[in-house]
Amino acid sequence: MSPRTADPAVRTRLIEAAARLLEAEGRQALTTRRLAAEVGVSTMAVYTHFGGMDELVTEVVRESYARLGRALAGVQETADPVTDLMALCRAYRSNALANTSLYATMLGFTPTSDDQRWGAQALQAPLSAIRRCLASGRFRPAEPLLLAHQAWCGVHGLVTLELGGYFFPSSLAEQCFEGLLRDFAVGAGDTVEAAARSLEASRSSRPGPAAAD
Repeated sequence: MSPRTADPAVRTRLIEAAARLLEAEGRQALTTRRLAAEVGVSTMAVYTHFGGMDELVTEVVRESYARLGRALAGVQETADPVTDLMALCRAYRSNALANTSLYATMLGFTPTSDDQRWGAQALQAPLSAIRRCLASGRFRPAEPLLLAHQAWCGVHGLVTLELGGYFFPSSLAEQCFEGLLRDFAVGAGDTVEAAARSLEASRSSRPGPAAAD
């Protein structure tokens, strides 16, 4: 086996190229020959790293969740759980904007048991922050998992519209995102004043986007 074929960087490049093809043209565009040409490797490299296309697609989805998980893990916990929740939402958005093709594939297929497990793992950080918001009295009593999914729905919807270019002008995306974070906290029971302070604090908690291992 040549050093180039064994290079872990080739595996990452294959995953990222596969994500771009899946996003742009769908599953039918993902062939061994096309992918190898995109990356500049032999077709054997695809089989060496993944065995075949089905395994590669699984790895694309796994990598998308892995990068999201690393982005969320980069948010440091503070004494303010609402600030932390908002910072996690910012990390989610930053990761999506930095890894657009991988993000598009993350929820682009009928979820398998693996997808559900990876998604549940990624949700642990915001779920923990929401439990702390409830315990602190900032949020009114509610089911934490439901609140976590409601936050996910809001942020995912905004990011999807933003990536699709559906904000006119595009600068409205940032304003809508800021409002979404504040209004979610207020809707969950926080005061307007406390939510505004947490929003301001969360602006300084912006870890860099997650990259490949």
